[in-house]
Amino acid sequence: MKLGFVSAILPEFNLNQVLTFARDQHFDCVEAMCWPVGRAERKFAGITHVDVTRFTQTRADDVRELCATHGVELSALGYYPNPLDPDPMVAKPCVDHLKMVIRAAEALGLKNVNTFVGRDWTRSVDDNWPRFLKTWKPLIAFAEDHGVLIGIENCPMLFTRDEWPGGKNLATTPVIWRRMFHDIDSPHFGLNYDPSHFVLQHMDPTSPLKEFQHKLFHLHAKDVKIRRDRINDVGILAHPLEWHQPRIPGYGEMNWAHFMSALMETTYRGPVCIEVEDDTFGKTLEGRQRAVNVARNVLHPFFAH
Repeated sequence: MKLGFVSAILPEFNLNQVLTFARDQHFDCVEAMCWPVGRAERKFAGITHVDVTRFTQTRADDVRELCATHGVELSALGYYPNPLDPDPMVAKPCVDHLKMVIRAAEALGLKNVNTFVGRDWTRSVDDNWPRFLKTWKPLIAFAEDHGVLIGIENCPMLFTRDEWPGGKNLATTPVIWRRMFHDIDSPHFGLNYDPSHFVLQHMDPTSPLKEFQHKLFHLHAKDVKIRRDRINDVGILAHPLEWHQPRIPGYGEMNWAHFMSALMETTYRGPVCIEVEDDTFGKTLEGRQRAVNVARNVLHPFFAH
């Protein structure tokens, strides 16, 4: 397995600077963010380290050369919108851009693209299902045609008022995964698994590893702190940001030795990329870089070099 980080935490940097930081801090790989260039309202969105619009083979070769120069791989291209937004004027550009990300991954010789399934957060899982199939069957067929694996992150996207009550991502639990992978039966459709989202849902983060080991395409390493004193005041039906806090690995509820031990009992030997959404290290570039390095020091003993 290779240890990396998600580039969203370094929005001030261009790709060369991200790869330089990764090299200097002894990371193996980086998941590069590929949002459309421009401003985004959601935190950690709208970050572009690989601009996939008009992405020629020449530009792909330049990126590959940059990675080779620094000795750092791209583990995946990442783009996390809501392709099932109930507003077609929002959903269609998401799908169109995701196709550009898939084409760029092919040009780069990458196998992984990470994203969200999406969801109409005002409707049930069952009511979302016909739209999910209509949108995602052709998207997965498109990925197959381009030799790319689609890894769906399992984040509920249920944190803020505009995401209430259902969240903006269907793919949150094994029950839903089984249904997804049954109805879209493709070796190119799998998971970008983040165990912290199981902790958020009061689930065992090691519990799905063996059953879904053949669907693990990519992993995120993030942690959460559950404020049980606050739950006693507001209950778990309150917005999760009222009672939980994103943390870096080693600073939350996860037992990383136990998790990595369980992961090593599966067939997965792919990238594990640290995702930093932990404001306790500060919101400055220096603080966020420190958070990445502290998380690396926690996880590094599990990765042989």
